[in-house]
Amino acid sequence: MLNQINNIKIIGTSHIAKQSVEEVRKAIEEFQPTIVAVELDSKRYISLMNDKQKKKSRFSLGMIPKIGLKGYLFGLIGSYASKKLGSVVGATPGDEMLTAIKEAKKRNLEVALIDQDIEITLSRFSKALSWKEKWVFLKDIFNSIFRKKKALAEYKELGLDLETLDLTQVPSNQFIAVLTTAMKKKYPNIYRVLVSERNTVMVKTLVKMRKKYPEKKILAVVGAGHVEGMEKLFSEFVVSSHNCCGN
Repeated sequence: MLNQINNIKIIGTSHIAKQSVEEVRKAIEEFQPTIVAVELDSKRYISLMNDKQKKKSRFSLGMIPKIGLKGYLFGLIGSYASKKLGSVVGATPGDEMLTAIKEAKKRNLEVALIDQDIEITLSRFSKALSWKEKWVFLKDIFNSIFRKKKALAEYKELGLDLETLDLTQVPSNQFIAVLTTAMKKKYPNIYRVLVSERNTVMVKTLVKMRKKYPEKKILAVVGAGHVEGMEKLFSEFVVSSHNCCGN
């Protein structure tokens, strides 16, 4: 999934799909960017680049005062789930980001970290999660473990056939669109904090980079679920820029 806006190209990936690793390599080879921007903050970058850190959980009890109990539990569950799914398909979560960084360094390209600090995201998650969303979240977890057929049937009603989903491939645009709609409906606050707000942070960072280095080509490597929202924000920034300049 590759989209270009002026001198910025966005590639949408799956964090556990082997296909994404090859697509990232191909995108760097074909686009030949000057800067490779990745959906990471400094903390996740250090963890990803450090083999010892990768084996440990990034989430310690000492983080609870900073990010809240709900943010801590969500981060812990999310990290565990990613590793379990990765082991199923024979991939390590974040392999495509690591590939982007290594390929950039091999070519002496600049690497830019464009995502929001993970502690800010999880802290905002703790504050934003409503009681209704907590209940729906717990119910979904319970169904996925003890009532799998019911859970699969509910997702099928939303247009998501998880039984045929190939985790080794990047999901199709149609699947992502349906999943995004379902997430907005079931978890509006979670979607806002985990997707919308981070889209804004990443787009603003990329826009600043483009203004600072107008002659440089930027390849942004982000999760596939961010691409559509980021493209829309880019369009809004371009229109706003033209209007303010009297064009």
